[in-house]
Amino acid sequence: MTTIFEALRESHDVQRELADQLIQTSGDTPERKELFEKLKNELFAHAVAEDRYFYIPLMMTDSGLNITRHALAEHHEMDELLEELTELEFSNPGWLNKAKKLCETVRHHLEEEEHGFFQQAGKILSDKEKESLAKKYHKEYEKYKKSSDTSLT
Repeated sequence: MTTIFEALRESHDVQRELADQLIQTSGDTPERKELFEKLKNELFAHAVAEDRYFYIPLMMTDSGLNITRHALAEHHEMDELLEELTELEFSNPGWLNKAKKLCETVRHHLEEEEHGFFQQAGKILSDKEKESLAKKYHKEYEKYKKSSDTSLT
């Protein structure tokens, strides 16, 4: 049975891969636009599902409150960077630096989750909750991936 941690890690791997590819692009190219949209959609679908089926259940516990606050603050920081990147022209010389900052923020957040939050959450959630949250997370993640994929066309 898949746990919430394995489900989240799958998306984390996709995020790392897309972030690595994005910062290798240059200028106003179709490749940069496509990778940025893919990363943006991945981060959005992941964050919505993760907030609902990982962080909100953890917020219901005293011991989960602090890690949750910190993680949600980082989600907000990533949202702001994505918005700034969306408003900048792809050819803007500052675009790549801001994209690198976004990718560093994403990497930092994923590392913290995988090497800190997951261990703490593992002590808070029961085995049954870990499996149940994984199913709910997957369903929500897929729903948002589909809705953001169609908005690209």
